[in-house]
Amino acid sequence: MAIVFISPKERQRTFFVAITIIFLLLLASLFLGVFIVEPKPNKSLIVFNRPKVDINTSVFDTPQFKSLQPMPKMDIQYAYEATNRFRRTETGFITATSKEEATNVLKERGLTVVDIKEVQPGRDNPFVPYYKSTTTK
Repeated sequence: MAIVFISPKERQRTFFVAITIIFLLLLASLFLGVFIVEPKPNKSLIVFNRPKVDINTSVFDTPQFKSLQPMPKMDIQYAYEATNRFRRTETGFITATSKEEATNVLKERGLTVVDIKEVQPGRDNPFVPYYKSTTTK
């Protein structure tokens, strides 16, 4: 039988110490390689090529441009309640560009305006048909 001076526990301990040292050396080299080394500066130059844009403003001097007319104002629908000269109440709708213009048109018709409101576009319930058929019994 052979005489062994190193016990199996000590051999196991030296193996774990060696593995630990190798692992720590590997971690140290990774740390030095990743965190200590600075990135290389970028040598490329940023070049801005200014676009060659020529704005032709001579269009504003043409007779076609000078003869353009502004867009007319859109008529708005108003619901009104007014009284006529016989003191009867009339209700209806009128279209005009402003509330004041609608009031003036109603006054020209000989009506005294009691209430006038702008009609909001759209319907409360979009699923109701436009025309309801009425049946008489």
